[in-house]
Amino acid sequence: MLEGHQVLGFGFFVIGLWHFFNTIKLHALCSKSFTSTLWFPTTKSRYLELYFVMASSAIFISLELFIAPVHHQPFDPDGTIPTNHLHNFEHSSMAMSFLIYAIFALVLDAKCSKAQHELTHFLGSLAFAQEYFLMRVHSRIGLEGQYHYFLQLLIPVSFITTLMGIGYPKSFMVSFVRSLSIVFQGLWLMIAGFLLYTPGFQPKGCVTHLKEYKVTCNDDKAHHRAVALVNIQFSWLLIGVTIFAMSFYMFLIRIYGAKVEYVSLRKEEYYPEEDGSNIDAESQKKSLEEKI
Repeated sequence: MLEGHQVLGFGFFVIGLWHFFNTIKLHALCSKSFTSTLWFPTTKSRYLELYFVMASSAIFISLELFIAPVHHQPFDPDGTIPTNHLHNFEHSSMAMSFLIYAIFALVLDAKCSKAQHELTHFLGSLAFAQEYFLMRVHSRIGLEGQYHYFLQLLIPVSFITTLMGIGYPKSFMVSFVRSLSIVFQGLWLMIAGFLLYTPGFQPKGCVTHLKEYKVTCNDDKAHHRAVALVNIQFSWLLIGVTIFAMSFYMFLIRIYGAKVEYVSLRKEEYYPEEDGSNIDAESQKKSLEEKI
């Protein structure tokens, strides 16, 4: 059965990769009129991405509160929350924030709110702030704490760039860094969930206790070795993500940049007075909806 970190991480990874692709594509197709956006429509369904966020959040909440617990419910017979289930409530609260973001992002778009862009980014930043707060107070010691420490370095990047999207809606780099940070978050969560809570994949001298939801090491030497391995994992993943980001960017620019050059030449031939600068965020979404 998939562990909670892996489910949440997979959701982040898919959404981050989807954002990364569309951000680069939009910038290649209309760099002069590029506008940051937090979600992207498809031809199948305008709100497919938001539905995915809702479904992923709901699955994660169900996994944490009803599927993972032994009795398939998180409460003691007297209605109180047992100590060993407190982390389940903390994890599910993170997912609840993203569920709320997706619901209101859909409503704001459906109602054609004038402040849709600002409010959507505000909701997204609140979700990342909630994630950081709970990860900070929830953070553990030992091997798990080291994985959480690096996660606490990634979440503020997503939070800050999402908030910056309100004041700098035309910045390509803000959207580029935000989407890449979400991809990184997803990968790191999946790695943490797999290596921490899958029996047999812990560092030498360490063992996972699934009932207590923790990892212990035999001695200080084994602990220090395990922590050093986590540091190396993060460092190598950072290098890998950087190589992927640059390669993917150049690949998409090569594809869609060539199309823009051809279209621009055709437009100059027939409509020399137009510069294409009147495309706003909504027209970008509609154009993307037609092409995806």
